[in-house]
Amino acid sequence: MKKLTIVVPALNEEEVLNNTLQRLLKIESKLIQAQILDHSSDILVVDDGSVDQTWKIIKHYHEKNKGIKGIKLSRNFGHQNALIAGLQATVISADLVVTIDADLQDDPETINEMINCFAGGAEIVYGVRNDRTTDTWFKRNSAGLFYKLLNLLGIKLIPNHADFRLMSQRAVKTFLQYKERNLFIRGIIPLLGFSTAKVYYKRTPRLAGKSKYPLKKMLAFAWNGITSFSIIPVRFILALGIFTSSLGAVMFFYSIITKWLGLTVHGWSSLMVSIWILGGLQMISLGIIGEYIGKIMTEVKQRPRYTIQSYLK
Repeated sequence: MKKLTIVVPALNEEEVLNNTLQRLLKIESKLIQAQILDHSSDILVVDDGSVDQTWKIIKHYHEKNKGIKGIKLSRNFGHQNALIAGLQATVISADLVVTIDADLQDDPETINEMINCFAGGAEIVYGVRNDRTTDTWFKRNSAGLFYKLLNLLGIKLIPNHADFRLMSQRAVKTFLQYKERNLFIRGIIPLLGFSTAKVYYKRTPRLAGKSKYPLKKMLAFAWNGITSFSIIPVRFILALGIFTSSLGAVMFFYSIITKWLGLTVHGWSSLMVSIWILGGLQMISLGIIGEYIGKIMTEVKQRPRYTIQSYLK
């Protein structure tokens, strides 16, 4: 029998965490009783710098049940780093790891099906949403656009898959060899190359609390994914520069011809519009290049991804 660890990143989830832990414990207990999982299987909650009662709830459950473990990060390091903290803490002892968000909008009952896929030889099992009717119109369509855009940029993602997945110990160890600080997990996992499977489920509304991914964070997450995996934005700047230079050459010859024909028209508006457009393009180009330079600076410094304040083993 295999040991399963369920890794649950949590940020200010006091309103749902009790329900989450009870449901996950129930699911794991059934699998242990059915002798599908080893009795040492557990749940690890990673508190990503919560300022509410999240850590207090984790400690309470840990005192009652040693199968509930907890990591408290010293501050909010971000969802992706909280996941990595959980994976690094479990990779030594767990034969397979499931990651799932604390709000349980991803159906935890699917874990049983994931384990069946693992038993069938899959080392990575993706949880894929086949129904997003609970999402807003904007979120559904922006998500679809996001997947299409990244696919055009050569970044292979699993559509409608977030961070609900099962991974074997070998897959987790291989994933943790990727040392970059700007880590886009959803893009890295498909690169590992192990046998994979998909399980489908319906995404449900939050029981309580607020989403930890408002529009601002969603846009930042999307931009991080693009710049972490592709240099196409920089190549676009090069293409734009070539196009602008070519257009400038055409306008140069056009100016000579109109001057020679005596058709020159003096105008302040056309000059100012040209200056503003070119100035705007230059600022955008510098911003994109600066984004990549900033990422290089972050990687060179090699600062730790997170700091653990407390660990309940």
